[in-house]
Amino acid sequence: MRTASHLPSVDKLLQHPRTAGLLAHYGKTQCTDAIRAALADARAQWLAAKDSQTAPSADALLDAAEHALQRLFAPRLRAVYNLTGTVLHTNLGRALLPQEAMDAVVQALATPSNLEYDLADGGRGDRDDLVEDLICRLTGAEAATIVNNNAAAVLLVLSTLASNREVIVSRGELVEIGGAFRIPDVMTRAGATLVEVGTTNRTHEKDYAEAISGQTAALMKVHCSNYAISGFTKSVSDAAVANIAHTHQLPMIVDLGSGTLVDMRAWGLPYEVTVRETVEAGADIVTFSGDKLLGGPQAGIIVGKKTLIAQIKKNPLKRALRVGKLTLAALEPTLSLYLHPEQLALRLTTLRLFTRAASDMQQQAEVLQAPVQSALGTAYVVEPAAMSSQIGSGALPVESLPSHGLVIRSADPRRAGQLLQQLEAALRRLPRPVIGRLRQDALWLDLRCLEATDQAAFIDNWKKLILAPV
Repeated sequence: MRTASHLPSVDKLLQHPRTAGLLAHYGKTQCTDAIRAALADARAQWLAAKDSQTAPSADALLDAAEHALQRLFAPRLRAVYNLTGTVLHTNLGRALLPQEAMDAVVQALATPSNLEYDLADGGRGDRDDLVEDLICRLTGAEAATIVNNNAAAVLLVLSTLASNREVIVSRGELVEIGGAFRIPDVMTRAGATLVEVGTTNRTHEKDYAEAISGQTAALMKVHCSNYAISGFTKSVSDAAVANIAHTHQLPMIVDLGSGTLVDMRAWGLPYEVTVRETVEAGADIVTFSGDKLLGGPQAGIIVGKKTLIAQIKKNPLKRALRVGKLTLAALEPTLSLYLHPEQLALRLTTLRLFTRAASDMQQQAEVLQAPVQSALGTAYVVEPAAMSSQIGSGALPVESLPSHGLVIRSADPRRAGQLLQQLEAALRRLPRPVIGRLRQDALWLDLRCLEATDQAAFIDNWKKLILAPV
């Protein structure tokens, strides 16, 4: 009769020679828990099995424990290859930091710093001071403050300047950003009352002027950075809205969303209004992101009139929404790169990826075709192909960049859907997952974000691909 006594004890497995390495790597507490769990699973399965089945060996039990420990200690945030064709991909971490920013973050992690310490007089400092001068120099604004993302920036601004009062916004600008966060909802949470003017496709100056009342706190413009309305349309310029606001002694707020500090046409990229242009148009407060077109860490940057920024910084929410030293450590060197625009496309990672020549990616695709085909075998066909990249799902999403990459199709058209789904899943299980996009009965791998320095490791990664039998 089979009983639990046929299985080794926890102590015996802990003393097994093979366990020494696990103990050194994972520690006694976790190893003991993993061995207990492996024994419990094996005991339940063995006691329920037929009499002819032998008890699991010590090695089999330790295999199960080791696999459990590997899963427990495996990092949840992992490096992936972004071959989706979207450079600023929200789900894949958006902007990649330049080397200068990475070096600064490492230093901030390892050493004490003057985060809120004034080295000049030895007193308490303001963490915004670390980057405020740089931001003002680059944007032309009088003052600036930093929070953890642009949604937080909008929330803080409205909570400070418009709580229990009305804010006028065009219906055509009531955007929804990623994760179903909507401007009207942010306004409600900030305690402001939304007053919609105009229509979805057309808003006129008189719509703003006629909506102003004694309860109006501000006029607001929301830059439509994640969609576009075309056809029979009319919108009011920032300068015109600012003029209306100032005529009634009201502030004008602009949510730029992605935000850019330079005219991107200088590198042959689509035009996007800059923060400086928005400030010069008369905006009293401008909010924008740090990790989109700016190419830095996740942050919400608020710039504008000194008196208004001072009010915003006194809001108790500011402490809840402020950024830590790692964000500031990454943001300062990223901003500093903009002081040397002649080198910006080389040193700012995001801009370098935007400006990659399609011919470079074409050559890369031709080199990668053979090793990728070798890893896939005869079940799939790999071909280089021209394609279009996207700047970002939340930043100029309708603008495309000529690109090149690999298109993978099933060798059996009758099973194309099934085989491509299997391949896409297998690529996500690689040591460094490869993320592409499925469309038109093919898996498209856009090479824009695969830099030359990663190419050898990328090829080696494909050698570890495990495909289910076809």
